[in-house]
Amino acid sequence: MNRFVAIDFETADHGADSACAIGLVLVEGGRISATAQHLIRPPRQEFVFTDIHGIRWSDVADRPDFAALWPEIAAFLARGDALVAHNAGFDRAVLRACCATAGVAPAEQPFVCTVRLARAAWGLYPTKLPDVCSYLAIDLNHHDAASDASACARILIAALEDGVDAACARLS
Repeated sequence: MNRFVAIDFETADHGADSACAIGLVLVEGGRISATAQHLIRPPRQEFVFTDIHGIRWSDVADRPDFAALWPEIAAFLARGDALVAHNAGFDRAVLRACCATAGVAPAEQPFVCTVRLARAAWGLYPTKLPDVCSYLAIDLNHHDAASDASACARILIAALEDGVDAACARLS
């Protein structure tokens, strides 16, 4: 896998369409070549996960919603042949729900899960992002979308350097 985008969402509430932050990291030829991060105004003012990520309605009230950011996000995602996330089922569900709420078609690249990858590559358990980062000596500011996406990118880079085939961690 020569070119991929690592993605991480933070959500405001239990609705999958409540993205309030996104981190994106483009990897080309085994190196991080571009990054992006955005705060997003979710469709509801209710924030139940502020204690996890620190984001409040007041931080995003004047930010663009997902639909307004979608052209920029879609262009970034299109630069990768695959999308990579830690616990990719969550991020894939958030992406799809946000796209549905915005009335846009989601990205079509396959998702690769670095939870599955860490288990296959190094036999790691538990495989929470801080655990995998600790094992690989990757700096992490957990629940900061940009930091989480960067860490995810570095996990896949490390696995590829170790000769692991990322197909083992592809979501169906």
